[in-house]
Amino acid sequence: MKKNILFILFIFCVTNSFGQYIITVGKNTMEFSTNFSYFYNSRNINVGENDYSKNRFKLRDAQIGVDGHVGNDFEYSFKVDFADIAANNINKVIDPENPGLLAANVTYKGFKYFDIEMGYGKLYYSRNAMIPFEESAYWQAPEITRGSIFSVRDIGATIMKNFWKQRANIYLGAYTGLGELSLGGDNDPSGGLEYIGRLDVSYPTRGRYKEIDFKHSPIAIFQLGVAGRYANKKLPAGTVFPVNATSSYGLKVIDGERYVYGLDASFQYQGFSGQFEIHQLKSKPQSPADPLFQNFTETQTGGYIFSGGYVSQLNYYIKPWRTIISARYEELDLSDLVPGKSQRFSPAVGYKFKNSNGMIKFQYFNIIKSESIDPFNWKEQFRIGMQFQL
Repeated sequence: MKKNILFILFIFCVTNSFGQYIITVGKNTMEFSTNFSYFYNSRNINVGENDYSKNRFKLRDAQIGVDGHVGNDFEYSFKVDFADIAANNINKVIDPENPGLLAANVTYKGFKYFDIEMGYGKLYYSRNAMIPFEESAYWQAPEITRGSIFSVRDIGATIMKNFWKQRANIYLGAYTGLGELSLGGDNDPSGGLEYIGRLDVSYPTRGRYKEIDFKHSPIAIFQLGVAGRYANKKLPAGTVFPVNATSSYGLKVIDGERYVYGLDASFQYQGFSGQFEIHQLKSKPQSPADPLFQNFTETQTGGYIFSGGYVSQLNYYIKPWRTIISARYEELDLSDLVPGKSQRFSPAVGYKFKNSNGMIKFQYFNIIKSESIDPFNWKEQFRIGMQFQL
């Protein structure tokens, strides 16, 4: 009888809020969510080039998430994407923006002066990378923040603190420095960690990591953030990094020291919102013959190279039509040793379904200019599809 009563109480504590199912037992809460998305992709290939993904349908997301808290001291988050796991198993390459396991961490809130998050998840560095994909009209993040230049997820520990009535946040953390490859369970032969810090301040009230002003904020809210990260991963002689650790650009992890600096600014007001984010990388490879030096001598390079780029975006949410209109411009310079920068422009439109968390998304990509050391084999493409949250 006692077990039956507990089961009945358990059932009555299950509620649905904004498409997410919540179980409450005493002071403990568990929240379940799912997300599905797929799109059609069409790409105009340059003459003489091949690309078997130019016209295709793709299942982007098939996610299950569990978030909750235990009493007042512990919060946890777990999210996995089965579409990514299937794609990674077939392609044998992890997409940094869609790695399969998205989050698996616990936050302890029992300390007086700070909280500490432990486990795997998004890094508190780039504001753009911290924004949930489900709330954006875009199908893909800007190139500089999608995980190929620097990692956006990793395993480690983060100390965090908010103050000034939650208008200001500070994050300090240490991580493996291998990004999604940290899930393999080992560090690289250097044994070096990556250290990341971030500080952001909002005014006149608390800001959130949101891209679109769905609520049409009655007052203008501004947020400014600064961030930095450092890693020293000088490899012992005769050793190498794990396969794909450096990513396609060779900048994500380097045999040597790497400094990364970031600045971001955002605002939202009456449905309008905008974001600007810039990053600068200083790489100091250990070997003078490192490919990053592009065959220049140490006298010519000074022993280091600079890379970086920025992204600027404007959005407006037409509330009566439940429609997002957005435009994004981005620029990327992979090396200051090679002339030229890549530039692209991407407008997007999102239409939210009534009484649900679903959305139809359309994104257009236009390559204004490609960099000589990383030429694109296409000029433009578009993606259209649907996402649905439950």
